[in-house]
Amino acid sequence: MSMTFRWLPVLGLSVIFSAASILPCLAHAQSTVLAPTPPMGWNSWDAYGTTVQENEVKSNADYMAAKLARYGWKYIVVDIEWYATNPKTHGYIPGGTVAMDHYGRFIPAPARFPSSANGRGFGTLADYIHRKGLKMGVHIMRGIPRKAVEENLPIEGTKYHASDIADRQDICHWKGMEDTYGVDMSKPGAQAYYDSVARLYASWRLDYIKADDMSQPFHGAEIHALRVALSKTGRPIVLSLSPGPAPIAEYSALKANAQLWRISGDFWDSWPKLRKQFDLTHAWESYVHTGGWPDADMLPMGKIGIRAEVGNPRMTAFTPDEQQTMITLWSIFRSPLMFGGDLPSNDGATLSLISNPEVLAVDQAGSGGHQVYRTNSTISWLASKSGSSAKYVAVFNVSDQPRHVTLSWSQVGIESKQPAVRDLWAKKNLGTRKNVDLQLKPHSSVLYRVMP
Repeated sequence: MSMTFRWLPVLGLSVIFSAASILPCLAHAQSTVLAPTPPMGWNSWDAYGTTVQENEVKSNADYMAAKLARYGWKYIVVDIEWYATNPKTHGYIPGGTVAMDHYGRFIPAPARFPSSANGRGFGTLADYIHRKGLKMGVHIMRGIPRKAVEENLPIEGTKYHASDIADRQDICHWKGMEDTYGVDMSKPGAQAYYDSVARLYASWRLDYIKADDMSQPFHGAEIHALRVALSKTGRPIVLSLSPGPAPIAEYSALKANAQLWRISGDFWDSWPKLRKQFDLTHAWESYVHTGGWPDADMLPMGKIGIRAEVGNPRMTAFTPDEQQTMITLWSIFRSPLMFGGDLPSNDGATLSLISNPEVLAVDQAGSGGHQVYRTNSTISWLASKSGSSAKYVAVFNVSDQPRHVTLSWSQVGIESKQPAVRDLWAKKNLGTRKNVDLQLKPHSSVLYRVMP
């Protein structure tokens, strides 16, 4: 039998804002670029699935603050089902027990997140993360908890109840579990529910929301409702949409409401999945803009699968060359960078891959990344360096065999006949070069900065 745990909200969690107090905050939030560069951080999903606990979140935050923050890594994101009191390792429990407040909003399961007890939610944990100079985010599912609907709980600050706004026929078709129903945005009280949830997140001092079951299939009304609700709080909260692939036809709505949106389904550590990302990033290359980042998904690096949905505990199945190729593609495309493994378990090689400032600069300060050359075995991308005449050139061997790659500079979009070249992974100047002449191992790559 499933059961619901409830805690009364403490002072500050149930504030009803007046219109006069909301409007200035809303105008300010809408004028703020919430993600001026692709966000960089850690997400608990690849390592811990639905089961991550507070001590594990803290240990990853400690590592990031000590070893990665100086390179731009700053988000700590608790992924799916932090409200589940009986989460399942390597999967989900349909109809599992959940922690919820008396306004029908999920709250952290206190046995897993002890600092959340007595109505504190994620506020104490967020404060811990903020003191380290980092930012905190959480994953949410679209809609309203089914338990809230079954018990017909009130919507904070309104005369409406959960059953008034829930669409019981609208469920997550891919998740195979029973957390939420969709919210019918045509119903009175629907926006008020999303507003109440956003107020709760703002009271916890969160900086980032990853909203799932939003963009594939596309739920435009609820995406907009969540964006409006987050903006009303006055707190600058980044909105990331999952899963993918998000529909390119909905780019205008994505751009208007979110800062990140997934362009693929869940990405794991296999070469066929990485090979597919070349097609997806190419399809989305013209839709990257400041403040809006098509998201190639998390980086399944380091130690993953500890209690995750896919696979057993392991160091990533990607080879060192494949890991370098992955980061190179993500960077020249300007995807968000979210590390999926358990950071404290990193070895030196993994740390070096995610702390190369010259490579990370391509992701954070490049522009206009796009595919310029493609055969069955070789792909090349070109990007500009902001504020400079320099260009970035990436060359990938996507075949299963070693390749000797010879390309003229014009074939990779460089007008100069003999530019100066720097290898960003090796952090080494190569001098002037007449062409691109490489011996590339299977699934390997190079990333150059090229000066005319």
